[in-house]
This record gives sequence, C-alpha cells and structure tokens, in this order.
Amino acid sequence: MRWIAWCVAALTAHTAVNARLLRRPGPAGRLPVSVLLPVRDEALRLGPCLEALLRNDFSELLILDDGSTDGTVELVHRLAGNDPRVRVLTGATLPPGWLGKPHACHQLADAADPRSSALVFVDADVVLAPGAVAATVGMLADLDLVSPYPRQDAPGATWLVQPLLQWSWLTFLPLRLAERSPRPSLSAANGQLLAVRRAVYDRAGGHAAVRAEVVEDVALLRAVKRAGGRGVVVDGTDLATTRMYAGWDELVEGYTKSAWTVPLPALGLLGVLYVVPAVAALRGSRTGAAAYAAGVAGRVVSARRTGARVWPDSLAHPVSVTLLGWLSARSRLARRRGRLTWKGRQL
Repeated sequence: MRWIAWCVAALTAHTAVNARLLRRPGPAGRLPVSVLLPVRDEALRLGPCLEALLRNDFSELLILDDGSTDGTVELVHRLAGNDPRVRVLTGATLPPGWLGKPHACHQLADAADPRSSALVFVDADVVLAPGAVAATVGMLADLDLVSPYPRQDAPGATWLVQPLLQWSWLTFLPLRLAERSPRPSLSAANGQLLAVRRAVYDRAGGHAAVRAEVVEDVALLRAVKRAGGRGVVVDGTDLATTRMYAGWDELVEGYTKSAWTVPLPALGLLGVLYVVPAVAALRGSRTGAAAYAAGVAGRVVSARRTGARVWPDSLAHPVSVTLLGWLSARSRLARRRGRLTWKGRQL
C-alpha cells in the first residue's frame, strides 16, 4: 500500500505542474478562419451555440446539416438571418466505412474557403465566449493544432463522471512533452472546440484519415503528428462552456458509444491507485487514507484549474473511477454484441 500512496502523491504533484504549464489564450489571431459546425438533430441545444458563434469574428461559418429531422435546419435559418458570413450545407449520404461525425467534418473542410488558413471545428453543445474564435486561432502561433478544453457543465449525477475528462490528461499527460512528441500515446484532444492550420490538416489527410474513428478528435491529432505537425490540448476554461449531457441517462448512452476505447490496463491502474486506497482506508489503513487524500488533492487541483466544482466531487473520486470502469465494461459488452449506436446510426 505504501508504494501506491507514493505513486498517487507523485501523480498529484504532476497534476499541479501541468496546471501551471497548461497553455492559456494569448493575443487574438488574425488568420482568415473558417468556423465549421456539424449538426444532427440539435434543435434543443443549438440556439445558445449559434447565438454565441455569431457574436464572434471569423471569415465564414459553415453549418452542415447531417440528416436532421427535428427542425434543426429551420432553427439555423431563423437565427442566422441574413448574416453574410453563414452558409448552410446539406450533408451527403454516409458512405460505407465512414462514421457520421468524421464525414460531416470532412464535407465542411472541403467546402471551406480555400483562402482560410485555419479551420475551427465546434460542436453544437458548445457556447463560446466573445472573442473565443480569435483567441483560439491565436494559439496556433506556436502549434499546428490546438484543442481548447471547454469548461464542463455537469448537471445532475453527471458530475460523478464528467470531471474525469480534464483530470485524466492533467494527471497523466506531460503537456510540454506531448506537444513536441510524435508519439501517438502522448495525445489528448477534444473535438468540441478544435483549431488546426489548414495546410497541416490537408497534409495529414484531414478527417478522411480518421473516417472510422469513434474518438476522431484524438485520432486527428495523431494524424497531424504523423504528418510532422505539433498539437496539444490547451486551456479553454474561459473560452467556452459545454453541457455534453443533460442527465445521467444521456451520459450512459454517450459513454456506451466510446468508453470501450479506454485500455483495460489503464482502467486497472486507475482502480489500483484510486479505488483500492479508499477501500483500505475504510478498513482502518492509515496508508490507504493517505493515498486517498493524495488522490482527492489531485482532483482539487484539477477542478480549480478547469473551473469545475471542487466539493463534493473531489471526495467522490473513487466512486467516479469505479463508475468509469462500469461504463467501459458496458460499452465493451455493447460493442461485442454489435449494439453500439449514436443518433440513430450503427457504429
């Protein structure tokens, strides 16, 4: 148990170092930029996203409707009005071998103005702050791809799982090394808000290179690295807010789609480092209590840095890790049975 406590303490120290090294928005970028927004049945959440986007500066906004049946297109036209920057596209039929989102992003990139030096991909559940697009593009001054991680709004029981997203890469990914290294394992990205230099995107093969990837954002960063580019996750706390899931049932459905991609050794390690000490502490182990406290401290550092709620989320860290393991097991079982779907499509 003692070595577990030392490992957790070291990882918490690494979290604190990463929190200081995490790249923050700097001067606004002035590259010509195309903002690309894929939508599919987003009528219930698209309004705040689109209204916030239209308050930003960019060369053009392309919105691709990917077979919506809930009034999404009508909402887009009503909110965009006669804004000359906005173009609405109709998605083509999904070809064999492609997943929906990569195909939508591929079509958007193909339709973007060739004079745009940067592409900014945004999801329909993201609400940008004023100036967020320019600040995001400004971070491409030193990198070829940046993924500003939005502040996560986690209503209801989703707070038990969603904060693990930022905590995981702040704890385990050496950020400065990751942005320089071509190693695929040193990659973290979030397609909710992602900017890439157009020339590097094209050289990497664009979304065609990740056409069948469920976690297409991380796969795109890996493709950029293979093409000689540099990229990393960056601080998007003050640039954007997102509510991925309205409640627990939506979260379970969403994680069932993709949690099978979490490697089993990684899940086992998380269990040993963050669940076993809590169980030992309940049985009276002082070393287990120390390891549990170190794990809680890491969550506190992560929450404060990324704008997440600190309490009681941090105290429930072992429960969060356990739930992630359950969601991954559920996802793997659904995949084995051929039942992975998302927005009405088989994955």
